[in-house]
Amino acid sequence: MIALWRIAFRNLGRNRRRSVLTLVAVALGMGLLVVLAGLVEGEIGSALRNGIRLQTGHLQMRDESYEEEEFSLAWEDLLEHPRDLAAQAEALEEVRVAAPVLWANGILGAREESVSVRVVGIDPRSEAYAPFQEGLTAGQFLNPDDRGGILIGQRLAKSLELDVGNEVSLLVSTANQQPDEAIFTIRGLFSTGVPAYDETTILLPLDKAQAFTRAEDRASAIWMLLHDREEAEDVAASLRTPYVEVVTWRELNFALLNAVEQSMGIMVLMYLVMLAVVAVIVANTLLMSVFERTQEMGILAALGMKGRQILTMFLLEASTLGAIGVVLGILLGGLGVLYLATVGVDIGDMTTAVAYSDMAIPSTIYAEFAVQETITLAIASLLITILASLYPAWLGARMEPAEALRAL
Repeated sequence: MIALWRIAFRNLGRNRRRSVLTLVAVALGMGLLVVLAGLVEGEIGSALRNGIRLQTGHLQMRDESYEEEEFSLAWEDLLEHPRDLAAQAEALEEVRVAAPVLWANGILGAREESVSVRVVGIDPRSEAYAPFQEGLTAGQFLNPDDRGGILIGQRLAKSLELDVGNEVSLLVSTANQQPDEAIFTIRGLFSTGVPAYDETTILLPLDKAQAFTRAEDRASAIWMLLHDREEAEDVAASLRTPYVEVVTWRELNFALLNAVEQSMGIMVLMYLVMLAVVAVIVANTLLMSVFERTQEMGILAALGMKGRQILTMFLLEASTLGAIGVVLGILLGGLGVLYLATVGVDIGDMTTAVAYSDMAIPSTIYAEFAVQETITLAIASLLITILASLYPAWLGARMEPAEALRAL
């Protein structure tokens, strides 16, 4: 086998230009697959992380009758004494932070324009809302005792031509299903990097939100972050009571996870198409090599080399090309992923189409090296390269010495 590999390796050097071009094709194909997998990994990973840190948390405690899609403010759908429940949850060592939150639908009016918004009542002192403090682009963060201030997304402010200090009207439907309107002053602008959130969300101190919506001392949910999200199921089981349900991040991000699962079929198809192109190039290279070495095959057969040895020699040539090409492709793709992980791909307003969905897709996608996918693609690329070489190898192995020598 070692002798055959040495012959195969020398054969690759006989037509260096063709071998180099084939290596380039394999490396480029593998490199593009690595970059594509990195972009997909980055998009999915960032969307899930953003969804958890901005919208869902790792866990939510809610009244069993609460319907998230409706943002119900009816007392029977809200949690009573939410601060006590948050303290109870935060006492668990698996829980990093727990905070009450109140959600409501509203209409924000400024000048002659109005837009539908999601009103979020938060405890400004809680670490749970650090992303908004870190993303503050103008003004100041909310004060727990502020009764007339709100925070709005920078993108929303820009679309309505608003700035810090401007007054806006906010209309909500209260707990008794009667509308109420009040004037608020914009204390600050935030940017989370997620258009779906920045264009539709305004923040109020929890106490003011409860008073404004007539919810009194009630909240929509207890929003929790864990030290390890894989412990969500165990923590949820320990917090459930007959009238309180605990929902995990998997259930809360079902739309995103389901979309990812459905899109993987398309991604696999794209991977296969690219691998098929590489396979055709490798097969073409070996077929040309077989036709050019007809005389050589005849001489080797005449000297006693068996068909399976000739077939093995060609397969070794293909394996060597494939292995070197895959390694170079991973290095090339890794550099591409590193670049895109630093610079990112700006998709800008393309995310506006999902602004009202549950998918927190950022405006800039940063690639992440997908280790598992890269290993799978590398193995698949090498196997497809070897499979593509079977026909040329079989063709060379079945040549009869007399027929091969007559080709001179």
